[in-house]
Amino acid sequence: MKAGSNLERMLESGNFAVTGEIGPPKSCNGEVVRHHARMLKGYCESFNLTDNQTAIVRLSSIAAGKLLLEEGCEPNIQIVCRDRNRIGIQSDVLGAAALGIKNVLCLSGDHQKFGNHPTAKNVYDVDSIQLIKILDGMRNGYFANGEEMKDELPKLYIGCAANPFADPFEFRVTRLEKKADAGADFCQTQCILDMERFERWMELVRARGLHKRIKILAGITPMKSVKAAKYMKKFVAGMMVSDDIIERLEKAEDVKEEGVNIAVEQIQYLKKMEGIAGVHIMAIAWEDIIPEICKRAGLTPRPEV
Repeated sequence: MKAGSNLERMLESGNFAVTGEIGPPKSCNGEVVRHHARMLKGYCESFNLTDNQTAIVRLSSIAAGKLLLEEGCEPNIQIVCRDRNRIGIQSDVLGAAALGIKNVLCLSGDHQKFGNHPTAKNVYDVDSIQLIKILDGMRNGYFANGEEMKDELPKLYIGCAANPFADPFEFRVTRLEKKADAGADFCQTQCILDMERFERWMELVRARGLHKRIKILAGITPMKSVKAAKYMKKFVAGMMVSDDIIERLEKAEDVKEEGVNIAVEQIQYLKKMEGIAGVHIMAIAWEDIIPEICKRAGLTPRPEV
């Protein structure tokens, strides 16, 4: 049973969708989430809430999702496989659905060695593809063990992630196909900092007809500094940053302004690309720039569906 969420209606109606991202705080200060919700309301269909991103303890994505709902915004909660077994995952998804949360993004999760509890024991009882399959089964009335759900079913719109920049390159498309087969409805990609590579990936996606089976939201991250761009290129696994972007940032008088210019240009280009259903704006620790990007990219006002 699909969710009937705002994001689902926007994507299924063929409108160009916009999602944003809010990182829950490393405390129980819910006002942080509420502040971003008030600031960004009306600029995106829904907002990702990360699940202990980079394996660092943060406010629960489900609790943050409830705070968003109270502010009149729609959450996309992330669920990672790192921290829960299939019992805990299904329990949390039922809890989220009971609170009115409809969009769930299924991820493997960053390895705990990268976070602030490197000696913690990871779980990975299931992987992200199996997680999608479990949630698809739940919305159709079955738990992971095959037991039938006797009462109200969770209404879920299931998302996944894709990284067009990791190797082996061709396997990235095969992995997306497996996620579509498992029941994923939409996909958000890694941030695009090499458009040429992304275009090649999309050619392979279209060749398999995957753009007609799963709604693809292209990842956009505005760069705030040359240092950040170079760091991502050199040290972040599965990330590509084109020399052209680094050169533009190096020559810019105002680096942040140029970062916004690049993001806006990318969105305008992606609007015309076959198979792109929308964009996912990940303004890392720079959430207040999202309204400006949306305005300049012609993404406002958001259509009503």
